[in-house]
Parts: sequence; structure tokens; C-alpha cells
Amino acid sequence: MSEMRLIVAGAGGRMGRALTRVISETPGAVLVGALEAPGSEMLGKDSGMLAGLGTNGVLLSADLWSMSSEADGILDFTVPGATIANVAIAAERGLVHVIGTTGLSASDMAVIKSVTSRAVVVQSGNMSLGVNLLAAVVKRVAQALDESFDIEILEMHHKAKIDAPSGTALLLGEAAAAGRQIALDQRSARGRDGVTGARNAGDIGFASLRGGTVTGDHSVIFAGAMERIELTHRAEDRTMFAQGAVKAALWAHGKKPGFYTMTDVLGLNEF
Repeated sequence: MSEMRLIVAGAGGRMGRALTRVISETPGAVLVGALEAPGSEMLGKDSGMLAGLGTNGVLLSADLWSMSSEADGILDFTVPGATIANVAIAAERGLVHVIGTTGLSASDMAVIKSVTSRAVVVQSGNMSLGVNLLAAVVKRVAQALDESFDIEILEMHHKAKIDAPSGTALLLGEAAAAGRQIALDQRSARGRDGVTGARNAGDIGFASLRGGTVTGDHSVIFAGAMERIELTHRAEDRTMFAQGAVKAALWAHGKKPGFYTMTDVLGLNEF
């Protein structure tokens, strides 16, 4: 198969620059488009220069329709509004749409899934191998331990992150909920403050910390009587997310239309 021609959405941001670098290092992948928001001061700049690679001739543009005419896929780590705006064009063009955007609402996910009868979408709150392996382990542990073990999820990110809990924390929460065969949206506890009363048995708790330049730390704590199990993942560089996203795009190239996750990409469905 020829090289997969990829567009990076949010190419002027930190994640977009990391994606540009990883594409340049990955056999079988080539950058053909760099998307930025209308009105961005980055428009017209060279994506290679922004990524520290030197000039590559792919200039940042806000016109996804035009650049997508010569593309096979789009890597999208932006914000919910931008991602939803990209969904229709990506589907119309037949692009593989790899979505790492966090903070997506239930209605956003409904829009994304509405195109998967005719388009290939790979979506995950975290694209790293380690986190997705952790999620598989969390599901198994939650399945093995009954409600006498409370589940708490703690995450910390850099001070500029705008959504909480993180997409990764929610991914881990969904894994725990699947292990317990419960609905996370009905059994999650967030933002405890003041006199909250005792913890409800069976709830999955979330706590979010923000500060400094932390790329992403996540712990899932199973707290029982007189013992505690803690499963932790620490991200040291966002390059690993970019590597996972490019891997997902290459895996999805040529797949049948549908909604996929990193569990599918990494073959963890039977773990």
C-alpha cells in the first residue's frame, strides 16, 4: 500500500507539532495538510518549521475541504467544537478520522458515531499503549473485586488543561464500570466539597489536580478494608500520544466503516 497521506488538525499547537514530528519519522506516513482555526495567528506558517524540522512546504490553513482532497486521514487533537466541525468533512471525503480530543460530551459522541456507517473513526481519550493496557487491567481488577473495594481515580495535568476529569481518567472509569457491569454516568462521584456525607458503596470517584507542566499522571485506586491496590501510569512526553495516533491511522487505513478504539488497534479486546 502507498504512503498514507495525513492531515494534522491543530497543527500549530503542542500536540499538533508532536504529530507533525512523528509523521516525519514514521515509514508509510506522509504529511499533506496542516489545519488551524480560522483567525489563528499561525495561519500561513510552515508546519515543519513550527515542529522544529525545518521547512516542509505544508503551510497551516483553515480550509479543511481543500486540503482533504489529497488526503487519506486526519489526526484530530483539538477541542470539541473544532472536532465536531471536522467530522462531517472527514466523512464526506472518506478520511480515516483519528480523534484524541478530550472533553467530548454525550451529544458530541453521538455526532461522531452518526457518521461511522460510512466512515472510519478511531476515537480514544488516550492513544498511548501503556494507558490502554492499564485500562484492560483495571477492567479485570474491577471484575474480580466486589463493592467492598472502593474505586477512586486520581489524575494530574499541566495548568493549561481546560477539561476535567481528563479523557484518560474517564476512559479508566469506563473500564472500571465495565468490569463492575454498571453505568459510569449513573455511578460516578466528582468534585467533592463541603459536607458530602459518607461515600456511596459502588461509586467510582474522580479527583483532578492541575499544576506546572505535568504531561499526565493517572492512578486507579482500589481501596478495601486494611489493604489498597494502586495502578498508575505516568506520561513523560506527549510524543507517545502522537505515536499512538499515527499507529491508529495506519491500522485503520483500508478498514471497513465503523467506530473503533485503541482497544481494537492494539488487539486488547480479549485481554
